[in-house]
Parts: sequence; C-alpha cells; structure tokens
Amino acid sequence: MTQIISIVVLVLSYCDGQNHLMDCQLYQYHYVNEEKTWTEAQQYCREKHTDLVTVTNMKDMKRLINISAGDQSEAWIGLYDQTNTQRSWHWSLPGVEFNESEKNWATGEPNGDQSCAIIWKDGSNFLKWGDLSCNEKQNFLCYNENNSLQKYHLIYESKNWTEAQSYCREKHTDLISGLKQLQDGEVNKGLNLMTANSRYIFIGLFSDTWMWSDGNSSSLRYWNLKFDNQRINSGQCAMTVFDDGGRWKNENCNKKKPFICYDESTIILIKENKTWHEALTYCRTNHHGLVTITVSDEQRRVQKKAQFASTPFVWMGLHYACTLDVWFWVSDEAVSYKNWNQDGLMDDCDMSGAMETGGNHKWIEHKLLHKLGYLATKH
Repeated sequence: MTQIISIVVLVLSYCDGQNHLMDCQLYQYHYVNEEKTWTEAQQYCREKHTDLVTVTNMKDMKRLINISAGDQSEAWIGLYDQTNTQRSWHWSLPGVEFNESEKNWATGEPNGDQSCAIIWKDGSNFLKWGDLSCNEKQNFLCYNENNSLQKYHLIYESKNWTEAQSYCREKHTDLISGLKQLQDGEVNKGLNLMTANSRYIFIGLFSDTWMWSDGNSSSLRYWNLKFDNQRINSGQCAMTVFDDGGRWKNENCNKKKPFICYDESTIILIKENKTWHEALTYCRTNHHGLVTITVSDEQRRVQKKAQFASTPFVWMGLHYACTLDVWFWVSDEAVSYKNWNQDGLMDDCDMSGAMETGGNHKWIEHKLLHKLGYLATKH
C-alpha cells in the first residue's frame, strides 16, 4: 500500500493588496513511499498534485529533510539532466539571476567545458571572470547578508567549488553572487584580494544542464560534496539522500525510488478592503500571514496572482521600522531579494510594502491606514 506523508511548507505566506492585495499561500510537500522511476514519479505527481518537488532555497531544503519516513534513505526530486541541452550559467545565491548583458568575462573566457567561475589577482584585471574546473582547489569569496559591517569575506582555505559553497552557506550566506555584489566597493577596496594564497578565487557562478520538472528557474544545487560538478548532459535524475543531510546525488532515472511531490494551495481573492494591520491579522488568524518574497521565483508567483487584481497594488508582508530605519518581512525572513521602484522609495514612517499589479510589478511603500483588498488561500 502506498504510504504518503505530507508536510505543510510555509514557502510563501502571501497576503498581497488597494487596492493592494494580500495573499496567504502554503506549499505542501508529499513524501510518497512507493518505488517508481523518475518519469513514473513525475507523472504521478502531476496527476495527483502539482509536480515533483522543486527546491528554491536552503530553508525549504531543511524543511524537506524532515519529511522522510521508514527505512528509505533516498527519494526523487524534480531536478533532471538532459543529453541535448546547452549549459546555462547560474549564481549560487538563490534569487540572483544570471544576466547575459551583465557578464564580465575576461577576453577569451569562458574558454572550455569548465563549469565554475573564478576571478584572479593580477593587477587591475583581478575582477574579470574566467572559468575553471570545479574540482580545482582555490581560495574563495563568501557573502554574508546578515553582517552590515562586513558583508564579504576572503577565505584563505583552498577548497573545490562545492566545498567552498558549502562552507559559505554554513558560516555566512553563500558564495558571492551577482555583478552588483562583485562591483561593491567593499569588495574592490575593503578586501585585499592580492593577499589570496591561490592564483584564482572562486565566486558563486557555475554552469550546468540541470533543469526542474515544473520549469522553475531555481539555481539552488545541494549536491553531495563528492559530486563532480563537470558532469553535464548525463541524462540522469537527482534524488535527495536523507542520511547524508539531504544532499543530492545523480542517479539513473530508470531506478525505482520513493519520491516527493508538492502542491500549490489555491489562492482566493477577497474583495473586502482592509488596512495593512487588519489584513495581517486576518491572514494570521485564518491562514498564515502576509506574503514574503525572498527570491525571484517567489516574486514571479506572486505577480501572477497580482495581475488579476482590480486595483493597482497589492499588500505584502513588508514593513518599515521607523525607529530602526530598516525594512523587514513580518515572517522574520531577511530582505535579501529586492524589487523596489526606486522613484517611490522614501523610507517614511507608518509605511508598509506593496506590489504593483501591472507593469513590472515593482514594490512601493504605501500608507498603513489605506484600506485595500487581499488574497487568501483555502484550507
């Protein structure tokens, strides 16, 4: 008999809204203790749920680990590799998307089948990028979003790229990711990269041919530290290994294993305008809370719902603490991903964050006492 264990994952606790909406959304993971090939598992998940599970950040990964049951130590997830796909470059930090127009490769780079990116320390060109084997051992740069005094750290230990990524995620936030971070004055002037004791310095840029079953663009990878990052076009599928801390490994897709599906809860639009605090109370009482957006994939999901609103904005769970002069998510998530309309950002008191329901779906600050509609999820 099929054993299914479900866990409610608070991936998005939306509440959007004028005329701003609120949107309270829950994800639900389902561990299916029935052995199927990856394709059979995909078909099962699509018929009975939404799809095989996609993992977008490390907090979701940690929640996923808790869903295992019984004697099974492995389960399929929604990541798969193809044999006829071109490699794509990704940033290690979830929510930071690689933009071809913002690349900063040195002349002649990338120049091969090497899958990880480095900068080097030869004078004025040390912040140009190059590609290198992920299995080389080099110094590396970490980024810490929770340390306002020192966001970037040059690590003098030599590790391969996957080991470096694991180190940064455990002790900081992630490997340094994105052109904005790499061009930050603290990196260029605050760190003396010329003191590195390896010729090259790993950054959080990598390329692969792995894709998610549901088409999600999540760049999160959580491979076993022994994984060969140059293994591309393998035609294999990924599974999470519970007794290895949930880390992933690649496997022949025809093997039969348990698997994990996910559901997207149904979101309903409630056309009863409320102030931001009223909306927050309603969602916390009847659902989970106002929407939190920490990565670009979550932004896309929220704006898909927001576009059907009859008002120009929707509420989010983003609030401004006037005395501390800081924006924060009421779910206690860090404001790492940002999508502000800079023209309307003034950091005034008595403000909370809202999203445009049209156009580029930028965030704006909005007066707390304005009464706006909101979205909720069915139980």
